[in-house]
Amino acid sequence: MDPRNQTSASEFILLGLSENPDQETLLYSLFLCMYVVTVVGNLLIILVISSDSHLHTPMYFLLANLSLVDFCLATNTVPKMLVNIQTRSKSISYACCLTQMYFFHFFGIMDSVLIAVMAYDRFVAICHPLHYTTIMSPRLCGLLVGGPWLFSCLISLTHILLMDRLVFCGNNELPHYFCDLTPLLRLSCTDTFVNRVFVLIVAGMVIATPFICILASYARIIVAIIKVPSAGGRKKAFSTCSSHLSVVALFYGTTIGVYLCPSSVRTAVKEKASAVMYTAVTPMLNPFIYSLRNRDLKGALKKLVNRKVTSSS
Repeated sequence: MDPRNQTSASEFILLGLSENPDQETLLYSLFLCMYVVTVVGNLLIILVISSDSHLHTPMYFLLANLSLVDFCLATNTVPKMLVNIQTRSKSISYACCLTQMYFFHFFGIMDSVLIAVMAYDRFVAICHPLHYTTIMSPRLCGLLVGGPWLFSCLISLTHILLMDRLVFCGNNELPHYFCDLTPLLRLSCTDTFVNRVFVLIVAGMVIATPFICILASYARIIVAIIKVPSAGGRKKAFSTCSSHLSVVALFYGTTIGVYLCPSSVRTAVKEKASAVMYTAVTPMLNPFIYSLRNRDLKGALKKLVNRKVTSSS
């Protein structure tokens, strides 16, 4: 039958992470705790950085933006899954599905680009310390953050426009806990060649390219650290990068597996596991990764808490 003469699905069924009711109860508790930690941790970092003038530097400006993006990325996917488990309703309308997919790609692209921008910030700080404040000017910082917001908006909107031309006339069960692009394309009964080509192009631009730039930045950073004469200086220089490297490993290790690996080696289970890593686990861990090893953040947090305690007493 000609797909143009068929009626497209008006809703999808999100099968979630598990169809076992006992497992869903455990998943609900686990993801609720993870989401609460994500919200509190990321919003606390934004509050601490905005309230302490000593942290109004390029590095912390980028970190605050990353925390905002992580909060939004988790909020776009996790609450809907929690509601589905709580109400035992797994349906999502076509319009809501596309909306969720738009914001998932929007904040996912922002995350990837911001992590690369933070690598550039560390490169300038370590390799060109005397010119750091000149290079990382407020104008450049604004461009490095504002540019990705606009870029993410355009790419995500293009994804949605390409998706809107497809017809879903058969199975409407999505083996995922949110509306992700790749599983949706498998459900379409129309030609998805253009969509798949665009996915590869975008993955090359927003995953492979930033990852290569990060590797190049850290190659230069390692060379610069090796040249530092004192052991204490080398340790201090590396400690400023270790937190960021942990985030790079978490984020790119999962996204590359989902969007750049051949479809023949991907399964629904692997895709869901990877999605959990970069939509729930990474946003939850980022505040801990950046704050536990950062004396300035911990000091600013203590001052903020003491100020609130003093004002309330």
